[in-house]
Amino acid sequence: MSWDPVWESIFREREHWGMYPPLELVRFIAGNYYSVADRSKIKILELGCGPGGGPSWYIAREGFSYTGIDGSPTAIEKAKQRFAQEDLQGDFILGYFHQLPWDAETFDCVIDVASLQQNSEADAAQVLKEVYRVIKTGGKHFSLLSKSGCWGDDGIRIDQTTVKNVTEGPYADMGVTRFATKESLEKQYADFKNVQFEYSIRSMNNGGHEILDWIVTCQK
Repeated sequence: MSWDPVWESIFREREHWGMYPPLELVRFIAGNYYSVADRSKIKILELGCGPGGGPSWYIAREGFSYTGIDGSPTAIEKAKQRFAQEDLQGDFILGYFHQLPWDAETFDCVIDVASLQQNSEADAAQVLKEVYRVIKTGGKHFSLLSKSGCWGDDGIRIDQTTVKNVTEGPYADMGVTRFATKESLEKQYADFKNVQFEYSIRSMNNGGHEILDWIVTCQK
């Protein structure tokens, strides 16, 4: 497994990309954790935190204990700067998903917003083993990732669901992208329980293209 340096370029060039959280994540956090008396005791890890964008900003502002990890030095530095400017608390770690630098059963929740999808099936399976390891027993996992048939699901094929050199759509010029099928996800989440595979569809260009995303939630 190797981290794609294309993301270093993306984070350098896109100043205001991903500044707000997706509605799917807000619903997940609200439904599972808003009723907790002391939110600071809920430890949440984000895979692919980027430059302290939507998910990190949202989780920290809501009072949860936030940690983010990313392979881009630029992203980590920007994230620290944003949190300092807004007086938010959070830890940002430079590192890679396939070998998470935390002990087993560290986090109450691990979230992923379009980061796991930038890995092949084999690499994503290894990351999910690490996710399972660092989540506490009974803890939860949320993942938002591209679905097969999404606009741009075409390129040089790496495996049954993963391509590189996507030329159009929301994931163009982002290196490797996995457009998952339900069957591929069922294999990858076999160790988890209470797994739910929902999906969302939105159109673009006056209905000319469709963006399809999986919304995966589960528990250890």
